[in-house]
Amino acid sequence: MSQDTEHVKCLIIGSGPAGYTAAIYAARADLKPVLYTGMIAGGQLTQTTDVENFPGYPQGIMGPEMMEDFRKQAERFGTEIRFGYVSSVDFTSTPHKVVVDETVTILADTVIISTGASAKWLGLESEQKYNGFGVSACAVCDGFFFKGHDVALVGAGDTAAEEATYLAKLCRKVYMLVRRDEFRASKAMVSRVLATPNIEVVYNTETKEIVGDGQSVTGVRVLNNKTNEEKVIDVTGFFVAIGHHPNTDIFKGIIDMDETGYIKTKPGTTQTNIEGVFCCGDAQDSVYRQAVTAAGTGCMAALEAERYLADKEYAVEAEAPAKSF
Repeated sequence: MSQDTEHVKCLIIGSGPAGYTAAIYAARADLKPVLYTGMIAGGQLTQTTDVENFPGYPQGIMGPEMMEDFRKQAERFGTEIRFGYVSSVDFTSTPHKVVVDETVTILADTVIISTGASAKWLGLESEQKYNGFGVSACAVCDGFFFKGHDVALVGAGDTAAEEATYLAKLCRKVYMLVRRDEFRASKAMVSRVLATPNIEVVYNTETKEIVGDGQSVTGVRVLNNKTNEEKVIDVTGFFVAIGHHPNTDIFKGIIDMDETGYIKTKPGTTQTNIEGVFCCGDAQDSVYRQAVTAAGTGCMAALEAERYLADKEYAVEAEAPAKSF
């Protein structure tokens, strides 16, 4: 092999709770995993402030600090963690061929995909300025911090409707900002929103700016696209619920996906349609999107990779001719 090519038992693509958990289990199974972090080492949680709903942290923990703990634990058991991004893959034969940074070729007996998903944002400068300081893309993650407060949420689909009703259980009032004069959500979800007394749906409304005092959110400036009237709604929290994009573009046309790009796995497993390739975390989960569920599927992927390799090894031994003495 050339200097730029190497062979590994288990290659993990992507970090975050799924990737690091897969690494911990794979390393303990002596698969000697190599993990490439991707462009954001630690994933979405490195852009999160307080995490209070992950088991084992009774006082809560900062997202970046928790991911650092995950990384250290993976390294403790022998995972080789490298910074880099996967530039191309070839899963047509085994071992699977993965090119990193367009220069290094990895031949992997098993591949675990844990590339995650990214929240879709409005693209406002103020949105990023206050991200983690009143602006969030996950009501389940951060709604608790706004208990008894007034908040706004932008979105009109099923996810937005679900997050609005979730927030309504915690917050004094939820302003649901809908760009058009109707929802995109299902009738059942719309009925649930309209039946919730502390949700105020504000139709024909576009978000122009997140208003704050330099440290936290104090309001949101909106525009009525019918009347061109602008006003500021006083809120302490702003939630974006316009969807997520799975970070799976590099696998399109290679691995089976749904219409939005989430990788399909066999029910109850992390197995993809390609033998020896597994997927865990938000790259295959469009429903829960939580750190704890990502970690759970990371564990599953590593265990399934270990069993896959063990079965292959046993099959080779069974086919080998008996030695004569």
